[in-house]
Amino acid sequence: MPEAAATAGRESFGSRLGRAMAERGPLCVGIDPHPALLQRWGLADDAAGLESFSLTVLEAVGPLAAAVKPQVALYERHGSAGMAVLERTLAAAAEASVLTIADAKRGDIGSTMAAYADAWLRDGSALAADSVTLSPYLGFESLRPALDLAAQTGRGVFVLALTSNPEGASVQHVGGADSVARRIVTAAAAENQRYFASDTSENQLAAPDLASVGLVVGATVGSALTELDLDLVAVRGPILAPGLGAQGATAADLRRTFGAAYGQVLGTSSREILGAGPRVRDLQDAALRTLEELRAP
Repeated sequence: MPEAAATAGRESFGSRLGRAMAERGPLCVGIDPHPALLQRWGLADDAAGLESFSLTVLEAVGPLAAAVKPQVALYERHGSAGMAVLERTLAAAAEASVLTIADAKRGDIGSTMAAYADAWLRDGSALAADSVTLSPYLGFESLRPALDLAAQTGRGVFVLALTSNPEGASVQHVGGADSVARRIVTAAAAENQRYFASDTSENQLAAPDLASVGLVVGATVGSALTELDLDLVAVRGPILAPGLGAQGATAADLRRTFGAAYGQVLGTSSREILGAGPRVRDLQDAALRTLEELRAP
């Protein structure tokens, strides 16, 4: 395995995200330009509306959230013009020093997985984000090209582990005490050992820091973490928890669900905050309310 953050002088993604969470609070805001939201904002369902929406959200929440998460599918539906808007949104976030999670859920094998990694994690790629979501259901090791490239370039990944959609249990819960979800969690924990190697490299992390292989665990999974005996603390990476707000989860639910791992949790809200737009101030107020709830003891 290559050393973590092998690019000279680049701080690892996990370290950067951990600092942003400590300084700003554990909130990720989704940039989800659904057609209904565009209409609610008085914008056309086209590339121009998409860009206005995306840059307004970034302006409003970029200074407040630890990260933003553009939903790639909602750009793809506009074809090349939509993907060009995504490129400009990612570039604008980088210019403003706002961490990005490209919610692409990519997963494949061999050269195809390598190409996905190249698109989302390579220095110089127009689509390069700080991190990307990945699907491990062709086998965790099929993600190797992305895991290695992220480590080399100081970027991160979030691997789907336990989602809250009803269909997810038919795959993720299979195996009982040795469930698919538990295997993914265990593999992520093992992968993150590269970020805590026992050498003196300036890129190695101290024990309390976050590593750069994170997991996606739904905020509304309830008791499934306990039932499947998933040890998220041992992963030592960030936990992206979508479902805060409009999907029904509260900050109190996150504390109950994640327990000792709550300090690793990046609560994700999209529609609850985006629905407050289009005024920047209203979006900021909604984000600040969510942050206050997440920070409460």
